[in-house]
Amino acid sequence: MKHIARKRFGQHFLTDAVIVGAIVEAIAPQPGEAMVEIGPGLAALTQPLVERLGQLTVIEFDRDLTVRLRAHPQLNVVEADVLKVDFVALAATLQTPKLRIAGNLPYNISTPILFHLLDQVEVVQDQHFMLQKEVIDRMVAQPASSDYSRLSVMLQWRYAMDNVLFVPPESFNPPPRVDSAIVRMVPLAEPPQIDLKLYGELVQVAFSQRRKILRNTLGKWLDARSFAGSFELQRRAEEVPVAEYVALAQAVQA
Repeated sequence: MKHIARKRFGQHFLTDAVIVGAIVEAIAPQPGEAMVEIGPGLAALTQPLVERLGQLTVIEFDRDLTVRLRAHPQLNVVEADVLKVDFVALAATLQTPKLRIAGNLPYNISTPILFHLLDQVEVVQDQHFMLQKEVIDRMVAQPASSDYSRLSVMLQWRYAMDNVLFVPPESFNPPPRVDSAIVRMVPLAEPPQIDLKLYGELVQVAFSQRRKILRNTLGKWLDARSFAGSFELQRRAEEVPVAEYVALAQAVQA
């Protein structure tokens, strides 16, 4: 029975075999590795991955699709909303210290998924995700560019990231109305030590009115915390490098 893509799940199924092959080459799965695929859908990427790995854990929310997936003898199927999955517990269940994670993320909740995984990054070896190209452009953007944003700053302090492959709309059924791409995210081996909740609040305040000088936003936030250190506030949020946001969070935290 043919599965009809469900809009409420943000489903766009990858159908281009050439693109699938390029994604698998970018991931380079090795036999026996503990890998988790988010949103396997109709298994376009799932099958070539499991052929290389031997076993694969998949997270799927659509009950009709999980029925199909459970028929596959090499798949461990987790039927759940990925935003509620405890990846630390999943790694323990799979008896591995680190997970390789991949998937064609639902575009309507891609950013919440990225932040959900950021909270559990200690069990992540690497991540390869299909996302809207404009989202990946923001993820990897450099300061003083139009794409540099809260997302850039929140992810770059913890990951090394690369846009590794462009994916056009016609590679999917149904085709999305946007261009897509594959991002590689590798957690930094020695990340800076910060209070992630404090850092997240600081960055959110800084970018709350990105066209205004930071004196009007972050300055008030720092004053409320009686911050006595030095930080150049006569800049816009998009002009401040990630390392300076990290250093400021550490100084406030101290």
